Amino acid sequence: MLPGALIGCPLQAAGTCPSLRVPIGCGGPGKQEKGELRKEQEGKMALQEVAGFLLLGLGLVFAQTGQVPLLAWSSQSSLWSSLAAPHEGHVVTETQLAALLDSALDSGPHNVLLFLQEKLSVEDFTSYGGVFGNKPDSAFPNLENALGVAPSSLVLPSVDWFAASAVPAFLKAKLGISPLHLDQNTLQELRLNASLPALLLIRLPYATGSSLMAPKEVLTSNDEILGQVLSTLQSEDIPYTAILTALQPSRVIRDVSDIASERLGRQLLQKETVIAPLRYPKHGIPQILFWASHFSVAFNDTWHDLTNLTFGSQASVDVEESQWKANASQLVLKYANVGGSSLTVRFRMSNFLYPVSARYWFTLHTMELVRPRNPPAVFNATQVMAPSNYSFRCTRVSSQPTSGAILVPSSNSASQWKVLIANFQIQSFNVTGERFSYASDCAGFFSPGIWMGLLTSLLLVAIFTYGLHMVMSLKTMDRFDDPKGPTISVPQTE
Repeated sequence: MLPGALIGCPLQAAGTCPSLRVPIGCGGPGKQEKGELRKEQEGKMALQEVAGFLLLGLGLVFAQTGQVPLLAWSSQSSLWSSLAAPHEGHVVTETQLAALLDSALDSGPHNVLLFLQEKLSVEDFTSYGGVFGNKPDSAFPNLENALGVAPSSLVLPSVDWFAASAVPAFLKAKLGISPLHLDQNTLQELRLNASLPALLLIRLPYATGSSLMAPKEVLTSNDEILGQVLSTLQSEDIPYTAILTALQPSRVIRDVSDIASERLGRQLLQKETVIAPLRYPKHGIPQILFWASHFSVAFNDTWHDLTNLTFGSQASVDVEESQWKANASQLVLKYANVGGSSLTVRFRMSNFLYPVSARYWFTLHTMELVRPRNPPAVFNATQVMAPSNYSFRCTRVSSQPTSGAILVPSSNSASQWKVLIANFQIQSFNVTGERFSYASDCAGFFSPGIWMGLLTSLLLVAIFTYGLHMVMSLKTMDRFDDPKGPTISVPQTE
């Protein structure tokens, strides 16, 4: 382009444009100017396309790395098993979240509270919650209390934020009703019917850098709203399921693969639910104790959860056919309806004196599953062994090879069954009260990590010893050549 030319000036009747530093014709640009103008426009379009691709790439990266926490709790027990909690660093996808919520809504209350915050991250709990011993300064006292007293809860530290933002639509489709938006003005007029489903949506703000209120003040205000809503429902004795999540993360997106869910909020987001173990007999002095956080069986790949039927105040299992003797016992669990048919589970145990150790050991020999008109399915469980004055505990007892396969099928019909027991603990002898004795864990002392450390240490010690031996075997010269004397002759034997 010519120096001083002004493209796009209005056409003048005279031969020059008044705003130009160098007078030129204003009848329109020449051929050279048209070419330069075309190049300039093409350059601008290319820059716009590059900027668009960059923004799209940043959006995709944000979509892949943005996570928000999701907390759920209910007034009904055993809606989520301990196996539902993801392992550290795992990001819950939309499909996994839908499966967790779907199972809870099928068996839990249909009065659902959805606290939807504008922005929220796990770092908000670690920064403003009472997770470092500063309980009085926590911004979430009502949330902590709700999670602490709830019979069942679910903590998902990292949920894909697209999946979390789709929770309102999922709940609307699952319950078949539109959400009712609540605020502080309409909260006092809230009246619910326990027999009819209800979806209450409470939107909570979040402070930004330009806000007049600090983030902790806003989070404290949101926690007070949560407490008011829960108090209203509890005063009316209405069963409910509550969910707290956010539409977007509030902090800078970063990799959380190195953060364990235990460290993120053991005091704020987690609790230990204590449920009394199953005992035989039901009344009097207990002789057999059995407990598990999750107990399920599968027949022809159809899983049935027996946890609520076995443990807790609503358990319906019958143990009257169980037997106990000083050297042998049998725990019999009879379920009236499991998948449309009755089911009987038997644990056969014995107590035997081993002369080598000079003490009694109890062993769980077999576990049997019996359905009417079907042969019994027998699993060997001889790995379940402990001193008779101890209880036996194992994190996972299963018939599946991928889970350790402590239960080994020993009958043809056992191939149709699958068993999964989480946090299994049992004691059949020397029971004192309704508490287990000291537990003998199924995990061996020499774990793979310990063996790896020992072998690595031995290898390093061997290398160090060999190097030290080589250094100590070096010999220094004890003869030196004197230029004034005769030449030293060193025999080859030396």
